[in-house]
This record gives sequence, C-alpha cells and structure tokens, in this order.
Amino acid sequence: MRYTPDQDLYDLLLLADPSIEIVNSYINNNQIYTAIYNTKTLGVFVLFPVNKKVIEIKNIAVRSAYQNMGLGKHLLKKATAVARDKGFERLRIATGNSSIGQLALYQKEGFELIGTTQNFFTDNYPEPIFENGIQCKHLLLLEKEL
Repeated sequence: MRYTPDQDLYDLLLLADPSIEIVNSYINNNQIYTAIYNTKTLGVFVLFPVNKKVIEIKNIAVRSAYQNMGLGKHLLKKATAVARDKGFERLRIATGNSSIGQLALYQKEGFELIGTTQNFFTDNYPEPIFENGIQCKHLLLLEKEL
C-alpha cells in the first residue's frame, strides 16, 4: 500500500525539497515523523536506512512561520534519538551549498562534512534554485556518529 501524504504535509516537505518528483521518490520508502501542535503540523523529518549502520535524514522542514524558534534543532535531536534507538551507528544528512543556515545548524549539532556531489542540483532539478542570493548547485553530505 502506498502512502499518500495530504497536501499540507506535501507543502511542508516541499519547503526542504522543491521537487515533488524527488519527494515522491522517497516518501513511500521511509519513516516520516511530524511535530504537531494543536492539530497543526509544524515540522517534519523523514528517515531512510542506508544500510545496517547508517540512516539518513532525507528531508527535514519547519513551517515558515515557526522557523528560527528552535524547532529545527529539536527535530534534529529527535532524529538523532530515533536513529540511536534503532541501533544505527551514524546519522547522515545532505544539503545544498546555498543552505547557509541549515549547514551551520547541522555542524552545531555535530555533523561533519564527508563529501560533495558537484552540480547535483543543476543536474537533477529542472529549475535553478537560489537561496541566500546563491545558486544551489552542489550537494553537501554530512554525518555524525551516534
């Protein structure tokens, strides 16, 4: 049975990944966790087991009106706890070269850069992505030990 998220959840997921095709490619093969307050979904993260030792955060997003309040940090801590409880040794996350705020947050939470994929976003997304006045071209891969 395929999971079909409601439009509200899709809108949230698309804040972190603007391609509905890419979101659809991983939505059914992962574990989705939401932060809900008074029946409103404020944040979400999606976990994907890469192998027996590594699990990846495929998507993490906070509704725009609730950003810069610590919810993203809370979601990262929750993802870390879930991954550790499931017995994984490393937690992975990827972001774009233009995602300055996210990159800073991930590093503050113990993630370290382990690699890059040059031109990932220009090769895989039909429209250019700009963030913080910078074109998002390259994927940055980070991990932390649990």
